[in-house]
Amino acid sequence: MNESPQITEQAVAQPDLTSPVTPPRPNRDFLSSVQWLAGTMVIAIFAITFAIQAFQIPSQSMEDTLLVGDYLLVDKVHFAPGGIWGKVEPYTPIRRGDIIVFRYPVNPSQHFVKRVIGLPGDRIRLSNKQVFVNGRPLREPYVIHREPGRDDYRDDFPDGRFLTPDVDLRWWNQMRHLVVDGELVVPRNHYFVLGDNRDESLDSRYWGFVPRENIIGRPLVIYWSLRHPDQIDGVPAAIESPADKLVHFVYTFSHLFQETRWNRTFRLVN
Repeated sequence: MNESPQITEQAVAQPDLTSPVTPPRPNRDFLSSVQWLAGTMVIAIFAITFAIQAFQIPSQSMEDTLLVGDYLLVDKVHFAPGGIWGKVEPYTPIRRGDIIVFRYPVNPSQHFVKRVIGLPGDRIRLSNKQVFVNGRPLREPYVIHREPGRDDYRDDFPDGRFLTPDVDLRWWNQMRHLVVDGELVVPRNHYFVLGDNRDESLDSRYWGFVPRENIIGRPLVIYWSLRHPDQIDGVPAAIESPADKLVHFVYTFSHLFQETRWNRTFRLVN
């Protein structure tokens, strides 16, 4: 006699139809995204305003340390003497040899980058392109000289017998009252700056000192470097018309990968 297969009953969990079901809330995800985006923007604005700022190098005056087409992140906290940063951390005094970004004294809407050569109280002179500070020759391994010719004003500064059209006349009149025994004395709270490309730099020799309050910060890192279209055959060297701007933009966009100087990307500036 065949026995029927034995069936073992197992408890099967049944859904609790009395429990409330919470529907998804798309608005909650949207609000979270908006809050995250707003927070990120606040942090970015704070960093750009108070801590870090981006700049581009437009001229040859700091070659070979900085090249035309280098894009920099500038540390605005390093030299900050007061305000909120003076309470958060002690600032670093400006030293001879530091590279600084500052508002151009002649036109503060423009930003320049140069190297500090003279501190307040220093006595500065140049003799045959050699810089002397307080009577001693300054060692400058970063300097280049590419101009074979000689310029008496530029190379034997501050010899009052010579003048060049590039000199700001207000500075020329002021400078003569600050020269003692053939040396230029740097006033209190001012700095004397020069470009590393010494023969092709319009710097303190031509327009004067940098006031302390004009200093924005120091270049921290080159985050991107692009070979400038001016250096490419077939691309207009000077942007003089909307057509030139268009050519520059199209060339840069279409050759972005090829013309990027990858060996300079994320290079520290010193």
